[in-house]
Amino acid sequence: MAGAFQKAFDLLFSGDAQLWDIVSVTMRMTLTSSIAALLLGAPLGVLFAATRFPGRKALIVINRTLMGLPPVVCGLLCYMLFSGVGPLRGLKLLFTVTGMIVAQVILITPITAGSMETYLSAIVEEIRESARGLRLSGGKTLLLMLNESKYALVSTYLFAFARAMAEVGAVSMVGGAIAYKTNVMTTAIMMYTNRGDFTLGLALGLLLLVISFLVNVFAHLLQRRRV
Repeated sequence: MAGAFQKAFDLLFSGDAQLWDIVSVTMRMTLTSSIAALLLGAPLGVLFAATRFPGRKALIVINRTLMGLPPVVCGLLCYMLFSGVGPLRGLKLLFTVTGMIVAQVILITPITAGSMETYLSAIVEEIRESARGLRLSGGKTLLLMLNESKYALVSTYLFAFARAMAEVGAVSMVGGAIAYKTNVMTTAIMMYTNRGDFTLGLALGLLLLVISFLVNVFAHLLQRRRV
């Protein structure tokens, strides 16, 4: 065991092309999908929390249901859509990083929307009262809500980033874990461990833990600042 860890540490600092290609693909997929999910989900969360319209409660229930969507189910649906007999086959998204990003956005957007809706629901009435007192227009009231939830936006993004980083099921089905193309850290750890290549698996696992640790530390510091 100690020898495997030593080899993993040596590999991290060796500049191994395969390892850093996996890390590069992972970061590209994670950053793109988490930003897209935030841009789509945050406005939905504000809409659910700050407005009243027919069907609002039904949409909130649907969104909360989608927050628990199993990744393998999302991966299966995307696979069926992108495959040679699927309606989106012309986009040629199957076994590509773009297809993996689409699957991640489908998974993460409901989570970001739910997080923002939960946060804003607790303070929306106070913001409305302040806006009425200041005689703010609807647009300025929305800007006030966004300003009051800026820390929530950052923490929601960090959660989305961590969720995208840790995903296995959907990305393995849609991406296929193809070396030097769609192999990401989580799928690579699973694949190389199954092959018995514990050195590369451990190196990727250590990197994944370090990144997750840094994200959680930043989120904790942010929460302390909000208190």
